[in-house]
Amino acid sequence: MPAANPSGRVRWGILGTARIAREKVIPAMLKATNVEVLAIASRDVAAARDVADAWRLPRAYGSYDGLLADPEVDAVYVPLPNHLHVDASIRALEAGKHVLCEKPLGLNAADAQRLVAAAAEHPELKVMEAFMYRFHPQWLHARRLVDAGAIGALVAVHSHFSYVKHDPTSIRNLPEAGGGGLLDIGTYDVSLARFLFDAEPTRVVATLDVDPDLGIDRLVAAILDFGAGRVATFTCGTQHQAYQRVHAFGGEGRLELEIPFNAPQDGPCKVWHATPAGVFETTFDRVDQYTLQAEAFSRAVLEDAPVPTPLSDAVANARVLDAIVASARCGGWVDVPSG
Repeated sequence: MPAANPSGRVRWGILGTARIAREKVIPAMLKATNVEVLAIASRDVAAARDVADAWRLPRAYGSYDGLLADPEVDAVYVPLPNHLHVDASIRALEAGKHVLCEKPLGLNAADAQRLVAAAAEHPELKVMEAFMYRFHPQWLHARRLVDAGAIGALVAVHSHFSYVKHDPTSIRNLPEAGGGGLLDIGTYDVSLARFLFDAEPTRVVATLDVDPDLGIDRLVAAILDFGAGRVATFTCGTQHQAYQRVHAFGGEGRLELEIPFNAPQDGPCKVWHATPAGVFETTFDRVDQYTLQAEAFSRAVLEDAPVPTPLSDAVANARVLDAIVASARCGGWVDVPSG
């Protein structure tokens, strides 16, 4: 277990120098009130030192095991490629570290379940999938409106998320590393639908277009059946116009989230609530959702409380993603296994 920390803050190590860590998570963590970013590791010690120097981190390691052996590191953030998430997280648990693992937790539900089994052997440690969007005030506002019946009974959710990435060397375009649009951004579309409905879909039907050269899914469209006349639909893609939007429809109104996932750091976010009386706009001043995520996870560590999102949620999300892939292959509806 990590050594006692007199500062009262969680001391973090970063396993890898991925762009999301360098540009999003590390600067966000440095703003958190209950976080100390102590160390970063890379298989290339020069790369680790460069990031450590850029953000004035005290320690840089030339191996992941070196960081995991540091007795003063309490928790690790795992931003490694998708296919390394589970194994790196298990190694961290075995080293006595709490784990915040970037989404998706695993390549599929069976992969994610390996981490669940490992976490069960270390009940004193906290483990969570890093879906930062759920900590943004705009999403908490949207969920409160839905739960309060402000748009009537929620019956339909539609989301779209896309960007353009043709680079064949990008980790997002390497199928052996878990690349492709579904695991990269479609996982958000599935997660948000489950979050707003506060339920699990019973079956899905989907189509998936594969890039003939890269071998990754570049466009996915799916319908998620939540039963009782409730559906979610989404499209996600990696080779067309960058755009994101979420709509939620009820019998008495609708919600629209303008920038649902990549909340800007240089401007506000807007949520529109349409009712028979008119359209009401709520503006949220800029906040760093990565900071909020780090603070929430660190509170769970410091207070020995449950993490905001349990691992069961990550596995449930993975089951839906698996069913989407299966549906695209068979060309018909596929049932989503229950937990």
